[in-house]
Amino acid sequence: MIDSAIAVRGLRKSYGKTEVLKGVDLEVRPGEIFALLGSNGAGKTTTIKILATLLRPDDGTAFVSDFDVAKSPHEVRRSISLTGQFTAVDEMLSGRENLHMMARLRHLRDPRGVAAELLERFGLTEAADRRAAAYSGGMKRRLDLAMSLVGKPSVIFLDEPTAGLDPQARLEVWDMVRELAKGGTTVFLTTQYLEEAEKLADRVAILHGGRIIADAPLSELRRMFPPARVEYVEKQPTLEEIFLHITAREAGRKEAV
Repeated sequence: MIDSAIAVRGLRKSYGKTEVLKGVDLEVRPGEIFALLGSNGAGKTTTIKILATLLRPDDGTAFVSDFDVAKSPHEVRRSISLTGQFTAVDEMLSGRENLHMMARLRHLRDPRGVAAELLERFGLTEAADRRAAAYSGGMKRRLDLAMSLVGKPSVIFLDEPTAGLDPQARLEVWDMVRELAKGGTTVFLTTQYLEEAEKLADRVAILHGGRIIADAPLSELRRMFPPARVEYVEKQPTLEEIFLHITAREAGRKEAV
């Protein structure tokens, strides 16, 4: 386990007669952005819940930050943070108050200082004293990520972090995730957006049929794809590229006026 932020061997979990995880093996290195992909019901969220000590496995072992999730759950919880599909932001509080509350729950010495530092880091200083209910979706997600970093966890789990966000907000979250990894945080990501994994992940694993069927950097996974036939065609922009281009052009027009 020495060189692993997360190490899983033979993980199994069933719900009644339905076996969801059938012997999952995976390893995540420190400071890595690791993406776990799979169709709905494949067991991605179940895997994260086990690693975050929210669910006990039926069999197998799982270590996070060198702590056994079954034998040392309190130590695991101190070293991790979990951001789910829906933000944990209290919309009745301001951004500053949300961070201050989280710092107090973590029993940190200087909650106000911690809140101020994270507000600046995530570009929320100007909106710090506004109620979170008035934040855009992207701002709420940034605040949610900031709250996840209170206490400086070594591992952060992001379960569908951009679900429901517009394209611009997704890009903002991607930038934040990259910054987390640059700072040494290990990021374990699940997503339904394959482009998201392609843009962010150092390594990608595919969970299918209760097992990991592929686990490698994207460059290696591409070699598993049949060779493409070479054709010379005009590249068509994606709808996302068109959307971002048009909105950026309109923003430029307003600034010019």
